[in-house]
Amino acid sequence: MGIPMVVDASSPALPEAAVQARVREAFAQLAVGRAVQPQQVVTDLPGGGDVIAYQAVLADAGVYAVKVSPYLPQPQGKAIVTAWTLLLSTRTGQPLLLADAGRLTTERTAATTALAVDLLARSGARSLAVVGLGPVGRAHLRHARAVRAFDDVRLYSRTATKADLDGLGDVRLAGSADEAAEGADVVLLCTSAAAPVIDVRRLPPGTLVTSISTNAPMAHEIDPAALTGLDVYADHAPGAHAAAGDMRIATAEHGFTLDAIRGDLAGLVSGSAPAPTGDKPVYFRSVGLGIEDAAVALAVLETLS
Repeated sequence: MGIPMVVDASSPALPEAAVQARVREAFAQLAVGRAVQPQQVVTDLPGGGDVIAYQAVLADAGVYAVKVSPYLPQPQGKAIVTAWTLLLSTRTGQPLLLADAGRLTTERTAATTALAVDLLARSGARSLAVVGLGPVGRAHLRHARAVRAFDDVRLYSRTATKADLDGLGDVRLAGSADEAAEGADVVLLCTSAAAPVIDVRRLPPGTLVTSISTNAPMAHEIDPAALTGLDVYADHAPGAHAAAGDMRIATAEHGFTLDAIRGDLAGLVSGSAPAPTGDKPVYFRSVGLGIEDAAVALAVLETLS
């Protein structure tokens, strides 16, 4: 049996362009049936916590990937959250890569959001707001700048100071999330919130707002009731409708349906999904997909081989 390349959290940083290219290619393959994206599998653990498995096949690259991510509450202190991705060949059945996927998950999440920005933001978008300045927020800033020439960047975090902006280039610190979002063309929500962090209804038509998933139960960064008044897109429509906290709440309480999602990244990349109407704010919701994990694992394999 082959021995996979083992990559830990100290591996070199991946170029944004390499990750973004692999993520875009994965969605293009999904659009034409050359990728397989099963639903997430959540296994509850006795006593609390769970393990989520993200699977995918990328046929053109000849790989199957599975990422397992345990969420392990602790009696005292923060829960333990880890993630490991196994990449194996569908041609030989042999393992190719075993990677500590903690940092890779951050990169694939940001690269997926950047693809949505490239496909959904107005062509003249120059103003960017990022809410959340942890590793995910910083990765989103890097990846968004790689697809658009933003010359007005506002950042907000509840705990951030001006010292936290060192090394981030020409940016300014806003006093609140709504202040950061006001007048921005693109708003990237990068928090672990389980309650709205901005009032999306205040934003003008055409403004793009993106949101991610976290381990918070029923996580949502905007008011679920607002979804029916937005142009809604997802990384993968069926997966988001089933797993995203805001969509689940909106479905149960506000009449939101799967059909209300205008398109997802596979449709946008292939051109089969409609563009935003221009009459409403635009909302992109990602839940994290196995094809994204497979894409970033391939980028690692190619970079280190």
